[in-house]
Amino acid sequence: MLDAVGEVLATEPEAVTMPLVAERAGLSVATAYRYFPSLEELLTSYARELVVELRDYSHDCPKTGAALFEDVVDYWARSLTVHGPAIVQLRSHKGFLRRLMDNDELIGVVRDAWERPIRGVLRQLQLGDEQFNSALFLHNVLFDPRELFDLMDSGMEESEAVARLIGAYYGALQGWAEPRLQAVGGKAARRKAGAISTAASNG
Repeated sequence: MLDAVGEVLATEPEAVTMPLVAERAGLSVATAYRYFPSLEELLTSYARELVVELRDYSHDCPKTGAALFEDVVDYWARSLTVHGPAIVQLRSHKGFLRRLMDNDELIGVVRDAWERPIRGVLRQLQLGDEQFNSALFLHNVLFDPRELFDLMDSGMEESEAVARLIGAYYGALQGWAEPRLQAVGGKAARRKAGAISTAASNG
């Protein structure tokens, strides 16, 4: 069922229904509903499996700090070349932070997948752990699969798109944590920008 729904989402995302998924899986509709009581539960389970794979990779990666974050981002980008069209169709209409506060099961797995890489970046940029939820939120905004595909559709190579998003993410973290540094030309702002560049290059 999970393989079948992935195929349908990749080829006919607007037409996904339980009968169509059941047909692709070689099952009767009644049997399909015994496995998953609703299409929503099937879609959530599919998305969860993809994020669990990312979580396992993140947990097992021996790197640390920004190097860990960048490695996991690269892994996720490669995964999107296969599963991206399906993941785009699974985006919720409810806000990310609201789902996080509501203890949404899928968002809980997302949090678990990115916690170690993001906390490593926060430490390398000398930002406190209290920034974690905001950092997770910013990551969700910048690394939305739709935005990555948008950059690549505009002619940008995947590696360049990922590198630019990573650089934007580091800058966004700093700006979010200390918005007073946004004044153009401020010495403190320049020092912080230099710290970000150094952290990224040393990752």
